Amino acid sequence: MVKKDILKTSAFGIVRIAQVPMRSQPTDSAEMVNQLLFGEHYQVIGKDTKSGWLQIINDYDGYEGWLDYRQHYEISEAYFEHINQVNYQITRSLISEISFQDNRISIVKGSIIPMGQNELFAPEESLLFEGKAETIGDQCSSEKLIEIALEFLNAPYLWGGRSPFGIDCSGFTQQIYRFCGLKLKRDASQQYQQGKTIDTLEESKVGDLLFFNNDLGKITHVGILLPDNQIIHASGKVRIDKITTEGIFNESINKYTHSLCGIRRMMRM
Repeated sequence: MVKKDILKTSAFGIVRIAQVPMRSQPTDSAEMVNQLLFGEHYQVIGKDTKSGWLQIINDYDGYEGWLDYRQHYEISEAYFEHINQVNYQITRSLISEISFQDNRISIVKGSIIPMGQNELFAPEESLLFEGKAETIGDQCSSEKLIEIALEFLNAPYLWGGRSPFGIDCSGFTQQIYRFCGLKLKRDASQQYQQGKTIDTLEESKVGDLLFFNNDLGKITHVGILLPDNQIIHASGKVRIDKITTEGIFNESINKYTHSLCGIRRMMRM
């Protein structure tokens, strides 16, 4: 059992490097359960007394995990609250660069760029951003959703990953919807509890989320509906397959790989 200190006062942090793993236990060898990208912020809720690792909650989706204290960059509670009250930009380029003083950081698509007042970089560090970013809005079309999803095509599968260089099925759907200003939970089973239920595949529309279960009936997979009875999803890599009422049909191996169990609509259509 992990022995941890319960912090007497709240602590807050933000990611100041390209990406940071969140792990199931306070050690580098533990399972990566989630991944934070540059500019994402979190709350510290505990500290392992032996290793110094920090137990955190990702503010975006409420996911908990452990973070190496050497990757922690502290911010004030006031700035933490400020971030949650303003719009922000999300990077669209596969790779962008942050320059400050004599340092350069390469960051990946889906990273967060602060707007206006920020504690991520001090004024004297002369922050410069090179890349394409766009302000998150509250309006999204299925066309834009699919356009962004296709930009992740062939990204390798990585358990807990959320970037084009490694992403899992629910990390993929979460990130794609985030570009459109729609917030999804982290796991497929959690996303299955969101949105509006669509009863049949015939009633579904492009951009709907399709969910799949295992032999025990547990939700284990999710993907996004494309036109022409196709689905884009992360399975081995981000790929496009056929979808029927039975499930996902992989033509390269000529078999069904996932069993369809539900459909949810997150966008207003």
